[in-house]
Amino acid sequence: MTAIHRYADPPSLAAGAARRLLQRLIQLQADGRVAQLCLTGGRIANRVYAELGTLIEGSDLDPGRLELWWGDERFLPTDDPLRNAGPTLVVMAGRFPLDPARTHPMPAADGLADNGASAATYAKELDDVVFDICLLGMGEDGHVASIFPGHPSFDATTQSVIAVNDAPKEPPQRISLSMPAINRSTEVWFLVSGEEKARSLALAVAGDPQTPAGVARGVEETVWFVDEDAAAGLDYYRCSF
Repeated sequence: MTAIHRYADPPSLAAGAARRLLQRLIQLQADGRVAQLCLTGGRIANRVYAELGTLIEGSDLDPGRLELWWGDERFLPTDDPLRNAGPTLVVMAGRFPLDPARTHPMPAADGLADNGASAATYAKELDDVVFDICLLGMGEDGHVASIFPGHPSFDATTQSVIAVNDAPKEPPQRISLSMPAINRSTEVWFLVSGEEKARSLALAVAGDPQTPAGVARGVEETVWFVDEDAAAGLDYYRCSF
């Protein structure tokens, strides 16, 4: 099943996605279990996390029963502001309590291990976890996580976590979930904002096999949260409000 939710601008996208995320996480926790949530980085995602933080107090969501993972990471030192985990954790931890034992940022470039060994470490930590929801952004070129079109990161693999080298965007060294790991998620939710992404978004929604975002899909549901600028190439009947 595919759903497309269209919003007027980035603030309304963030607010709408946050409301739906809260509702879905509460549903997932209803039977007492821990919800497995894979996070993405970026400005629009962090706006969603900030909005989510304003909604949690007084709701039925238990932050202690959230298991948090990351879809990709720039292989940089822990305190580098360009890493995904740092800014996201600042936004989240400032608004609701996180269980450190259930928070799994990807390894940083602080030690002797290279990004290949670090990817293997994260794959071992991830094991056979299936994400209830995997959040993804999308680049202008249609990349998701750190899987880029026409790049070895998009090659077929049996690994769940891969090292990415010579990435076409800075920094060149990264760690990423593989496409098979993303596609075993029960639900994949895209957060896409900006007119510069309109062409790639249209290709991705159509399932273009040369575009990583066109291949990333949830087992049960794929949900697109887009603003008007990003959705310029989509037919209105494909969108809900």
